[in-house]
Amino acid sequence: MTGKKLRVLIAKPGLDGHDRGAKIVARALRDAGMEVIYTGLRQTPEMIAEAALQEDVDAVGLSILSGAHMALLPRVLELLHQQGQQDVQVMVGGIIPDEDIPRLKEMGVAAIFGPGTSTQTIVQAFIEAVGAGPSRG
Repeated sequence: MTGKKLRVLIAKPGLDGHDRGAKIVARALRDAGMEVIYTGLRQTPEMIAEAALQEDVDAVGLSILSGAHMALLPRVLELLHQQGQQDVQVMVGGIIPDEDIPRLKEMGVAAIFGPGTSTQTIVQAFIEAVGAGPSRG
């Protein structure tokens, strides 16, 4: 669609109560011209998938610092697919051990960001994953 801004959902699944990084990423994406919906802390996979559907997003960014990524990400991906949202790109940032990265990629996670990843790198990954820049049109 011509002139369409990228719509991105940023969420904090699980019990992790630290959202500073998620807010920094949300602001960087917004500053890059994307529409950003931030759902806040302690979201369930069901809440995230439902919000993605309701907000008609192009991508979902999850921030997971709790170590529960191998439980939470497969469930979010499963729910998105069940709702017909297989085109929604899912990216994750946080504490992700290197040995989990290949499995997450196989599941369909588009990009994985560790601590210290620059916001510029994250913004570019969102643009590339969705296949068009925020100023498309």
